[in-house]
Amino acid sequence: MTDLTAHQLSTVSLIIFFAIYMGILIMKIPPATSAQALLIGIMWMLMTLAFEFGFGTYRGNSWSKMMEDYNIYKGHIWILIPVWVAIAPYVFYKLFH
Repeated sequence: MTDLTAHQLSTVSLIIFFAIYMGILIMKIPPATSAQALLIGIMWMLMTLAFEFGFGTYRGNSWSKMMEDYNIYKGHIWILIPVWVAIAPYVFYKLFH
């Protein structure tokens, strides 16, 4: 398996894991409104990105290296993680409400 294929597989695996976890969480503690679900998603996304880039910077990674994972034109699909984290609470709110 190439590095790119492994990266893509890990991205899809994480999206599935997040879907299961967020689906359970939104079922147990549902947002009051769709606007609140969107706000939750945006806050989760911001915290995810802060952790990712903060920890990456702490580890000594350059911004250009960290941004490579977001270059969809080179087959890197990591951008789907923050997008999914941002919209998942809304999606599950609509599914369960």
